[in-house]
Amino acid sequence: MRVLIATDAWRPQVNGVVRTIENVAAQLEAAGHGVRMLTPEGRRTAALPYYPEIRLARLSQKEITNTVADFLPDHVHVSTEGPIGLAVRRWCMRRGLPFTTGYHTRFPEFLAARFPLPGMQRIAYAVLRRFHGPGLCVMVPTPSMARELGERGFNEVRIWTRGVDHARFRPLPGGATANLPGPRLVYVGRLSVEKNIEAFLGAETPGTKVVIGDGPSRKSLEARYPEAHFTGYLFGDDLVREISGCDVFVFPSCSDTFGLVMIEAMACGLPVAAYPAPGPIDVVEHGVSGWLDQDLRLSIENALSLDPAAAIAHARKYTWAESARQFAGSLAPIAPETVDAALRRDARPRTTQGGASSTGKAR
Repeated sequence: MRVLIATDAWRPQVNGVVRTIENVAAQLEAAGHGVRMLTPEGRRTAALPYYPEIRLARLSQKEITNTVADFLPDHVHVSTEGPIGLAVRRWCMRRGLPFTTGYHTRFPEFLAARFPLPGMQRIAYAVLRRFHGPGLCVMVPTPSMARELGERGFNEVRIWTRGVDHARFRPLPGGATANLPGPRLVYVGRLSVEKNIEAFLGAETPGTKVVIGDGPSRKSLEARYPEAHFTGYLFGDDLVREISGCDVFVFPSCSDTFGLVMIEAMACGLPVAAYPAPGPIDVVEHGVSGWLDQDLRLSIENALSLDPAAAIAHARKYTWAESARQFAGSLAPIAPETVDAALRRDARPRTTQGGASSTGKAR
């Protein structure tokens, strides 16, 4: 099959959305499917306010028509709610092409954390229902998120889990963090207000707190918590070694839909300390691979007593092959005659062969 994926989240961004799309696309292509990406890459971009590392780009309806005429997709997936996602959604709706959407970020909670105004969440959820409503289904990573969106009026919600690259995330001899006073507690991710990192840094716990990542809140966090160890972004085995040198992974966010970094940390042998919020509720096996408590300090204290081997075993349940299987199973099939009609509308003749592409050509 040929799958067209529209996403505003793309390289060089460093986040779970990008890693998810990259890994699932690679799995689909390895299985012989064609994947074409519509992303900000190679386009003129503008920074998202407050998040300069996130670059947004516009996509014209003509560009979408040209891509569809060249690639002839069997399925269209709109992964994000940004300008590119909106453009592809609009193109499909005007031409009667079915499509699916993805729900990666709890934007209402994100906005409420950034702009605590009355009614902010209610308005944001209304906007999101309007965005996702026309799709055949909206894919979410956990049962908790499926229930939450169902209760908020979203229709046809399906599970699309996440995976771990077990060849990369595995216990390694610790890096510089292994030499810090223990116990060593680590957070990995974007440093921004909605991640609730101050709940971690402000918790009264012994040992050393390690923060791996970067973002708009880094300077203020470094100034307020000079005793913490900030590394900036790390990648590859450098990241894995620094995680492996720690004792517990702390995930203070209450606004994530999944928390991919949690299962990556478990795969390195770290139990997780988190709140009982969407994401951790489904990802962490309480009392086995981590600890969930409304008091984050108690979560950390109890997670320190858990068996690292149990965390590794739990992480092995998550694979990108299963994630890709669920994704493919929820896609909306598009009849060839529907594509033909759409292209006739735009006066673009259909080519004789599909444009199933390799990873390099598609991206």
